[in-house]
Amino acid sequence: MPFTFKRLSIPDVILIEPRIFADARGFFVETYKYSDFLNIGIREQFVQDNHSRSAHRVLRGLHFQKEPHAQGKLVQCVRGNIFDVAVDIRKGSPTFGRWDGVELSEEDHRMLYVPPGFAHGFVVLSGSADVVYKCTREYSQADDRGIIWNDPDINIQWPVSNPALSEKDMKHPLLRDADNNFEYKKT
Repeated sequence: MPFTFKRLSIPDVILIEPRIFADARGFFVETYKYSDFLNIGIREQFVQDNHSRSAHRVLRGLHFQKEPHAQGKLVQCVRGNIFDVAVDIRKGSPTFGRWDGVELSEEDHRMLYVPPGFAHGFVVLSGSADVVYKCTREYSQADDRGIIWNDPDINIQWPVSNPALSEKDMKHPLLRDADNNFEYKKT
């Protein structure tokens, strides 16, 4: 198997470490293989790929899409490095309002699986960073929502102070006030 899957403190959030084949010519790495992901329990199929480039200290998030267009995401930093965060926003979940965060970089090729029912965000730690991510649903502007990045009830320990934010991300509500229709379903 070309991947190592590690469930984080919120078991539905999965850190994925691919096997890297490197030599003097460069490297080769598989970044997704349906059968391996299915074996670990990631059943959704990905239908959209996105690519963003951000400068140092840019914080994007915390973003999610409501049902019926909830997105799972497979996030990878292909240039630079980021601190990537997933927040459980499923009402009734034993981990509701908790977060997991990991550093992802072009050197380690690690990926983070953020399932539907989670808000997602990242902050750039390097001079700039390119982030690519697969989504399990297409973008739906009508269902696009967010939570403020510094919600004190979530208390994410971001590794930068005074991040650069978009106007949109500065105006997101607290989790307790968010337009969120996720309900926890025990699997």
